[in-house]
Amino acid sequence: MKFFRTSILLIIFFFLCVFIGKELVSSGFHLKEIVRIPKGDNYASKYIYVLDRGDKKVEYEKKGDKKVYPASLTKIMTTIVALEHLDDLSKTAPVDVETYKKMVAHNASMAGFYGREAVTYRDLLYGTILSSGGEAANSLAIHIGGSVENFVTLMNDKAVELGLEGTHFTNPEGLHDKNQYTTAQDIAKLLDYALDNGDFRAIFTKESFHTTSTSDHPQGITLISTVLSQLQGREEKDFQILGGKSGTTEEAGQCWATLGVKNGQEYIVIVMGAPLRDISNPDKAQIEDTIELYKNIK
Repeated sequence: MKFFRTSILLIIFFFLCVFIGKELVSSGFHLKEIVRIPKGDNYASKYIYVLDRGDKKVEYEKKGDKKVYPASLTKIMTTIVALEHLDDLSKTAPVDVETYKKMVAHNASMAGFYGREAVTYRDLLYGTILSSGGEAANSLAIHIGGSVENFVTLMNDKAVELGLEGTHFTNPEGLHDKNQYTTAQDIAKLLDYALDNGDFRAIFTKESFHTTSTSDHPQGITLISTVLSQLQGREEKDFQILGGKSGTTEEAGQCWATLGVKNGQEYIVIVMGAPLRDISNPDKAQIEDTIELYKNIK
């Protein structure tokens, strides 16, 4: 009799599980998708998000919704907002003097332009992404927004439009500010959106770009991608990293946002918060993490 009662209870439990499962699905509740990259986590980066651009499925994530400092990954938003407010990239847009001085004073990364140099919008855009130039990003902000503050408002408006709920900006260049934050998931969403813009994609995937001739630089300046230049000599056996943006501060750690292709499919890989023990001699752990994540995509 005891065996009979146990069997009946098991049968009832089974049918309850089936019924509850159907009710959850019909009510719109979905269990979180299982990551397809192996779970064994040997990555140095504290925050990771890997997105399939085709079906928008998450291949892997680690604390993807955790608020973190973006460093120069900020310039992805700066660039796409600028592009959406420009209709002539060849127009002259001189480097803003005041923000140039500020970037120098804060030892920000620079594209190499001089204050008042009569560069074009195209030069500033490439300088913002490839060389991560603080003077380029702020000059875009001044010319488009009229002030850095107004441009930052445009950045935050775009974040709201895109549903980036874990993101807030206070500057266009990515210098540390406790009130400037994002998530790896939000950066992936932002980059996925920005890559649909042909001009952005061309800039993001360029290895190098030669700027126009100016009186300050008659021969122009050769701008080099801070991401693609770091991949030379590294094996990309069954995938290719097409472009990227780097970001590094002591508070944010080492960060990379990249676009790659594997098996004919495009992926976005975001790694943030790789420990930075010596900013003058970084171990580049974010690069190793990025390569390993592309390798592990199935």
